[in-house]
Formats: sequence, C-alpha cells, structure tokens
Amino acid sequence: MSSNEPAPAPASGDLSSASLEALVLETLKRLGEDPTREGLARTPKRVAESLKYLTAGHAKLPKDVLNGAVFEHEADEMIVVRDIECYSLCEHHLLPFFGRAHVAYLPQGRIIGLSKLPRIVDVFARRLQVQERLTMQIAKAVEEILQPGGVGVVIEASHLCMMMRGVEKQNSKTVTSCMLGRFRRDARTRQEFMDILKLR
Repeated sequence: MSSNEPAPAPASGDLSSASLEALVLETLKRLGEDPTREGLARTPKRVAESLKYLTAGHAKLPKDVLNGAVFEHEADEMIVVRDIECYSLCEHHLLPFFGRAHVAYLPQGRIIGLSKLPRIVDVFARRLQVQERLTMQIAKAVEEILQPGGVGVVIEASHLCMMMRGVEKQNSKTVTSCMLGRFRRDARTRQEFMDILKLR
C-alpha cells in the first residue's frame, strides 16, 4: 500500500458514534470517575465526535481535496507556503502534537491552488500519526500530484506526550524534513528554502 493511501476502513460499525461513546463511557468508569455527574454527562458524545473529526483523514486521499485546482503554468521558480498550522494525534499515546508545516516545490509546467497545500497537510495530519511519516507523506503527495522538479517539507511541532508526561520538557520542539528531487540533490536549492523559512 502506498504511504498516501488511506488506512483500510474499519469493520462495519467500529467507528459508529454509539460504539465510540460506549468505549469512552467505560474508560471513564475504569478511571474511577462518575460519568453521570454534570461535567461528564455529555463527555462520551463529545469525545466520540472529536475523535472522528481528528482522524477523518484516514478515509481521504489528497485528490479528494483538490477540486481540479491543478493548473498548467510555465512558472519554474520556487513556490513556498509557510507556517501552515497543523494538528495531529500521536499514535503512541493518542495525545496531540501541533505546530507548523512549510511546503515548497519547484514547478515544471504545473502549479496547484495555494489553499490546496494546507488541505493536503490536513489530509495526513488528521490521522493517528508520527511526525516523521506525516512529513514524508505530504512531500510524496505533492510530488505525485504535480511531478515537480523537487519538493521540500519541513514540520516544526510540539508533542504533548513529551510535554505533559515522560520527560516533561515543555519547551522542546521536534523538526522533521523531507527533501525530494532538486531539494535533495542540490544544496543551493535546499539552502534557498531554508533561508526563506528564516524570514519572519
């Protein structure tokens, strides 16, 4: 299976709101909580809806969000969309990680609508993820869609699994990158991208 394909659909009913609510209700009980008290009475429903939204990317492909916004154009200079907010769930602890994605590509006769790059980021971020794979999936999706001269993706993120538990390092940031094509082969192209990211 390609890294850009969605995960196999769960068995019928596994992601129904009712089944998720029942699991959250049981979790609250096992934590020693009273799920009937006012603050928790609607928590199973809210958590079920939240989890379905935060993992909706499993059922999507990048082509689902393009709406035909790939255009023939003779531009060949680097195109960068920087500081794309992204939010995901760590697949190891089901805790959020969040930060910014920076996506660049070198067009070869085709460009994409600028809003589509953040949408592609969301397709892969709204899954149970690790940051390393998320970075690679975004880069490979842009490469497959546009067949550009190169793609560069950098993600800077904070992980609550490191901040709230474990080593409890609140100020730590994780930076991952995936460089394809000329971004990987040509140090000057890669450096131009990194220089653009330093501009604030």
